[in-house]
Amino acid sequence: MAIDDAQVQKLTERVRREIDEGLLPSCQVALGYEGEIIYQETFGDADDDTRYCYFSATKAFTASAVWQLIGEGAIDVDAPVSSYLSEFDSDDKREITIEQVMLHTSGFPHAPLGPPAWNTSTSRRAAFTQWRLNWEPGTRYEYHATSAHWVLAEIMEMVTGNDFRDEIHRRVTEPLGISRVVGIPLDDQQNMADVVLRGEEATPDELEATFGVRELPVTEVTPEVVVRFNDPAQKALGVPGGGGWGKASDLASLYQALLHNRDGLWDPAMLADVTGRVRNRLPDPTGVPANRSLGLILAGDDGFSNMRGLGRTVSPGTFGHNGAGGQLAWADPATGLSLGYTTDGYDRHKVRQPRRDTAIGSVAGLCATA
Repeated sequence: MAIDDAQVQKLTERVRREIDEGLLPSCQVALGYEGEIIYQETFGDADDDTRYCYFSATKAFTASAVWQLIGEGAIDVDAPVSSYLSEFDSDDKREITIEQVMLHTSGFPHAPLGPPAWNTSTSRRAAFTQWRLNWEPGTRYEYHATSAHWVLAEIMEMVTGNDFRDEIHRRVTEPLGISRVVGIPLDDQQNMADVVLRGEEATPDELEATFGVRELPVTEVTPEVVVRFNDPAQKALGVPGGGGWGKASDLASLYQALLHNRDGLWDPAMLADVTGRVRNRLPDPTGVPANRSLGLILAGDDGFSNMRGLGRTVSPGTFGHNGAGGQLAWADPATGLSLGYTTDGYDRHKVRQPRRDTAIGSVAGLCATA
């Protein structure tokens, strides 16, 4: 394989389009290859050191620390959560497994946890006792935007005795030479691009033409909620399922590490499982199979890779996890490429934004040639 410079130029042109048209304030893009960042560029009102909110692309960093603990035998993915957290030892939640939590099949996608309850481990665990299930665990798939990763964070703290934010940095970002992503101290919040709402809502006709439904499921990921991540206190808190901050190159670097594991951060068998084994094929609300591993999304060969946010040109083995508002993060084992894309413009239009994701991902997927 070799990098196709002409295709990289096409990626540059595609990425900057929304900036030139005034739809997005700024964005960053980065490509990783053979363990290195081989291309990065910033457009709009920002620079190469600007950090962006990753939203759900944060999940891969949290999962990366959990994978290490599974590989070390500190966490048993088949065990019930209640064997680690007594707050789950109730009739309805007792049998929920860690695997189900990581696959978004655990049945509490809308479980509430916000300020001030999310500020301390004690109050977070107290909130768990109040959670009620929306459906029987293991029977359905519905995206758990933040609830599942709060559970994983508490399990991480229980088995290590350390703050989950410190563990993610010690285990993942620091060894990779990446600045702290989850839980940014107040005195280190310079050059962070606040999220800005842009665009208009998609019409029911537009939604139906694209997704086959006239309205998308109501989740906690609303425009009003996402702008709250600009709050310095939230940046310092570090919501483990959506509150990470960093650069596009940091995303591309993480996925290069997952491709090559040169520092031996993960048990090889564990890494092969999470990057290559689909454990959840249940349909999402639009009928598209989830194609989820323990913490990541796999492109698959069923023609729905773009619906999973990974573009149309990547190989079936491509794995990644995007974030709300168009943050992109994936790696393609067939080409060795990894992509990171970040923006501070949260596009309200739920058709235009995923189309942009597909376009950027599809162009990026062709940046390496045989």
